[in-house]
Amino acid sequence: MRMLVVDAVNNAKAGHPGMPLGMAEVGFTLYRKVMKYNPGNPGWFNRDRFVLSAGHGCLLQYICLHLAGFESVQMEDLKRLCKFGARTPGHPENSETAGIEVTTGPLGQGVANAVGLALAERHLAARFNKPGHDIVNHRTFCIMGDGCAMEGISNESASLAGHWKLDKLTVIYDDNHNTIDGDTELAFSEDVAGRYRALGWQTILVEDIHEHPGKFVKALDEAFAETEKPTLIQVKSSIGFPSKKQGTSKAHHGTFDEEDVKGIKAALSWEGREPFYVVPTVYEEFKKKAKEAECIEEEWNIELAKYEQEFPNEANEFKQLLGNIISEGWEKVLPTWSQSDPVDATRSYSEKCLNALSTVIPGLIGGSADLASSNKAYLKDYDDFQHKTPWGRNVRYGIREHAMAAISNGLSLHSSGLIPFAATFLAFSDYMKHAMRLSALSRAGVIYICTHDSIGLGEDGPTHQPVEQLVGLRAIPNLVVLRPADGNETSGAYQVAVRRRDSGPTVIALSRQKVQAHVAGTSADKVEKGGYVVSDNSSSGSDPELIIIGTGSELCLCEGAAEKLRSDGFKVRVVSLVSWELFDEQPVEYKDEILPRSVKKRLSVEAGSPVGWREYVGFHGRVLAVNSFGKSGAYLDVFKKFGFTVDNVESEARKLLQV
Repeated sequence: MRMLVVDAVNNAKAGHPGMPLGMAEVGFTLYRKVMKYNPGNPGWFNRDRFVLSAGHGCLLQYICLHLAGFESVQMEDLKRLCKFGARTPGHPENSETAGIEVTTGPLGQGVANAVGLALAERHLAARFNKPGHDIVNHRTFCIMGDGCAMEGISNESASLAGHWKLDKLTVIYDDNHNTIDGDTELAFSEDVAGRYRALGWQTILVEDIHEHPGKFVKALDEAFAETEKPTLIQVKSSIGFPSKKQGTSKAHHGTFDEEDVKGIKAALSWEGREPFYVVPTVYEEFKKKAKEAECIEEEWNIELAKYEQEFPNEANEFKQLLGNIISEGWEKVLPTWSQSDPVDATRSYSEKCLNALSTVIPGLIGGSADLASSNKAYLKDYDDFQHKTPWGRNVRYGIREHAMAAISNGLSLHSSGLIPFAATFLAFSDYMKHAMRLSALSRAGVIYICTHDSIGLGEDGPTHQPVEQLVGLRAIPNLVVLRPADGNETSGAYQVAVRRRDSGPTVIALSRQKVQAHVAGTSADKVEKGGYVVSDNSSSGSDPELIIIGTGSELCLCEGAAEKLRSDGFKVRVVSLVSWELFDEQPVEYKDEILPRSVKKRLSVEAGSPVGWREYVGFHGRVLAVNSFGKSGAYLDVFKKFGFTVDNVESEARKLLQV
């Protein structure tokens, strides 16, 4: 394994060999002796999960997957490390390589992902296991490094794991005392194991892994015997072992010169062998492991069949989750609203949608970062997920936005049909931005519920009033952002979010304040187009004189202004651009139909940053937006201050019409 690390890095002239060299014993022990998996069926549900939070050490996992017989990592893939289009990219990506559970790289994220995977196992076991039938019974392993231990997200998520007593979670701490810039003593002197004990973890120390790898096996046995706490195994490894860079930060990344390769070969008794050589016996040993895995999976299938006979209703729901199947017609439970219904905030419409969906989507699970009463993101008919009630579908994350998002990625990628939602204020999405980016990169179908979506939240002032967040989230590839205007568009937003659960995450941005009206012409079904015509008094086949484009709670202002202009004889079209991303995906013909190129007079109205709106209003249009931070005050006063009133929208529109 160590020589494959050296050969792959030197062949690629790139990579991070230090951790794979230092943790080879750990990787071998997990994949050859401990973990339950089937290389012939990487997606088998009851497999153990492995997460490499220290993602720069990906060669360790690639080599383990190769030796274990995963088709996704052939010898040619090891030779193509970091090459364009390779299945062995510079950090692990779940969408590129079968056997990789989650996409990691930014340090600490994988620890939180592992907590999410362990949470999923505990939750599903509580819901479906019956006496004598443990159909959900697997473990989660994670390797983290000193960098992960420093990042705040690992502490946030470890705190929750301890609180939830996730005893089937084992984190292996590669304590090699090095980061890129040098020895950890430069900036890190805390007692990591002591901190984890304070968080409610069992901790075990393995001091001489290279001389006595069997001690790691004993540590794992001790971890498995613990039934009330997650376990941190602190492994005192030597980064870069046994190169001349060993024990220094120089081993973290980079290649090995000819003299060093010669010395490594001598230390490992590997002289005279060609690069990328594997002793045939090693493959044979791992083939035995694969045969064992096939038998274990077959035994599980037999057990599942028995379970189905004894508990047909539970088995049916379980199989739906495994297949990520939702009952046909699920969207019909979503509420609809008419203009005669009392108006409310879109966060309140969201609450009704979320609770309606919980009755037909058994995999819907999630929570808020201590804002459930304000986000209105709570499933009223279900318990909280806690140590004593792990079947609960409401997750109390506390004030840990970053961990919440990354744990949700783990829930989504557990391969169990779980659809996680994570709720906070839109301004606080900045706290979880990187985890949201990884949701998009790894195609994790998380539903992000972001309320208090504009300066319209009022009294809490500019610290809580989002301005630039919408455009920042819209810039993330494969993340769909929806800002519904009323109840019907909110229902449509949830339809989009659930339907694209296999493609990637969705943000639903919702108002704190009540919208001023249900807008005539809004449609739940048309939300999937991203943008559509709400109203237009132009003659059939002719273009309007002016197009007003709005989103969210400002759409009703657009409609109010349009009605005034129409009373003076102007031909005005109002367009709801509920999602830029979905609209941009539409055929050119559709986009030209909604926003005809011939109509140059366009006005956009959104209580957020102006950045990006020129794409839709053009050079000749006008953008009504927020060019500064907000102000504290009653929301109507704040809206008036920044020009978000029917009268001012009308005034801006008339300026365009007079040109």
